[in-house]
Amino acid sequence: MAQVNVSINNRNYRMACNDGEEDHLRGLAVRLNGLIDQFRVEFGEIGDARLTVMAAIKMADDFDSAQRNMARLQEELARMTAANEAAHEAIDAAQDTAARAVAEATTRVNAAIRRLALGSAETAG
Repeated sequence: MAQVNVSINNRNYRMACNDGEEDHLRGLAVRLNGLIDQFRVEFGEIGDARLTVMAAIKMADDFDSAQRNMARLQEELARMTAANEAAHEAIDAAQDTAARAVAEATTRVNAAIRRLALGSAETAG
């Protein structure tokens, strides 16, 4: 397990994370610290704990919004996938219909050619 030092609201914390996730954890700490600084500018010195909680709630809200958007996109993807499958089925059905029509037309044309050939043979003979 990796160890990472981060600074949040002018305090240093030693945090554990999975190997390879150190930069991600540092990035999250930077983001949290940035929100705390932003709220400090917007609301003034209203207490370190309150600023930290406000920043954490903002990040939780962002996460919740992202989850809702992801769920919406997954639903949209499912609808689009179903529509795509239906379109492919319709294309397959249309191709089958067209193939049958071409086969029937070929049969009729061949029959007509045979009749014409027999008619020509009778008049020639």
